[in-house]
Amino acid sequence: MLAWTIYLSFAGALAEALLPKGKAALARWLALAVAVAGLVLAVIAFATGFGRGLNVIVDVPWVPSMGVQYMLAADGISRVLVLLTGLAAVAGVLFSWNIDHRTNEFFAFFLALIGGVFGVFLSFDFFLLFVFYEIAIVPKYFLIAIWGSTRREYGAMKLAIYSFVGSAMVLIGLLAAYTMSGSHSTGLIQLAHAHYPVSFQMWCFPLVFIGFAILAGMWPFHTWAPTGHVAAPTAASMMLAGVVMKLGAYGCLRVAMYLFPKGLDPWGFSFLGIGSWRDVFAILALIAIVYGALVALVQSDFKFVIGYSSVSHMGFVLLGLMTLNQIGMTGAVMQMFSHGILAGLLFAIVGRIVYERTHTRQLADLEGMHLSKTLPFGAWAFVIAGMAAMGLPGFSGFVSELQVVVGAWQTDPWWTIAVGVGIVIAIAYTWRAMQRAFFSDKSPSMHELAGEHGHKLAPITWPEVTGFTLLAGASLVVGLYPKILLGAIEPAIRTMIAGGIR
Repeated sequence: MLAWTIYLSFAGALAEALLPKGKAALARWLALAVAVAGLVLAVIAFATGFGRGLNVIVDVPWVPSMGVQYMLAADGISRVLVLLTGLAAVAGVLFSWNIDHRTNEFFAFFLALIGGVFGVFLSFDFFLLFVFYEIAIVPKYFLIAIWGSTRREYGAMKLAIYSFVGSAMVLIGLLAAYTMSGSHSTGLIQLAHAHYPVSFQMWCFPLVFIGFAILAGMWPFHTWAPTGHVAAPTAASMMLAGVVMKLGAYGCLRVAMYLFPKGLDPWGFSFLGIGSWRDVFAILALIAIVYGALVALVQSDFKFVIGYSSVSHMGFVLLGLMTLNQIGMTGAVMQMFSHGILAGLLFAIVGRIVYERTHTRQLADLEGMHLSKTLPFGAWAFVIAGMAAMGLPGFSGFVSELQVVVGAWQTDPWWTIAVGVGIVIAIAYTWRAMQRAFFSDKSPSMHELAGEHGHKLAPITWPEVTGFTLLAGASLVVGLYPKILLGAIEPAIRTMIAGGIR
């Protein structure tokens, strides 16, 4: 059943590409139908597979001479991330309802991106995973370069270059692993049992991990992310922050840590207290948490605030992975889901609800517009999403970050100091942006009174209300009843730890 999430997405992309021009309404409804169908399949598969182990969906020879299999499978981690993708896809279509420039092409690229993402999360053959991973990169470029805004060509090219550099690093490492394994198979499960020499894992692990972590926004390779987020149209920003960055984090866990667990072992010496790749990547994750929050605190562009906050929140994911314990790694996967929902929602509010009506993202300009009165739905939507993102109890962000913090404390209590600093700064930049954009008491300037900003803003539309309800509701459900995801994630993490990640 889950395999059809891939097939439907690509079939929808092809159908959109073949639609005649001038059929914008048909293109929108077709994209929504495909996205909803994918979400329904994801929900059914998640419900029926709850608490189960690895379930092989398809396993047939693809390139027999190389041992390449067309193998799709899903465990609890895959099911959770497929569910995230389904939610983000539907919300992305809803918040793109206003696209009227080459509408069918926009949704063709969008659905192709969704199909590639579904494929990555379900692939258990490294060659197949790499193919889907590359497929997901191409539509991102065109979505930003054609339908983007601020420095769109620069943002699209920077994202593509960073992505392809990371992909090259991953491919080199995986080809080396395939050659060293002697198993004549590219299946992840088979390669995980190859028992590579420690010396090999010590250099191959960081190569593959960094290759994937570039797409996860790991400091100092994060600079593509804020630029790409700001340049991208709303739906692309939602997918970029909400799902595509999770491809990198997923690769770090499913491929790098799963295939090369000994790469996390101590080196046998230490320098300034750093004695393993685990220490290196944990420190980089901590820097990302604090640095991303500090930079978000001083931004004047509303979308850049959300862009740098994504770098900070993805630091929680990578730190959770580096705890190497049950609660921390479970929290990392929970944070992938939570950040995917909430970052997508924040970008939708800023890019679609606010920017499309005010035609500015500058906080200084928004201060005089009194959006809490002229755009109350947008104001209170941001209050809810912002509070959830900074860890308000009752939402998914609280559960995921709490687990990462507890896991970090169990591993090294000093890590929690940096995490605590990042959380405090997150509260500061969220409140600063909220106050300046929506609740400022600044008097409007004569230009704002006389110009276009003095006119009544366009009313909120039903797709916007539906998209907000879908994403905010998902975060609330998980926050109030986290077992709905924990019951799927924990057995999968436990299996991976038992298999050698420690």
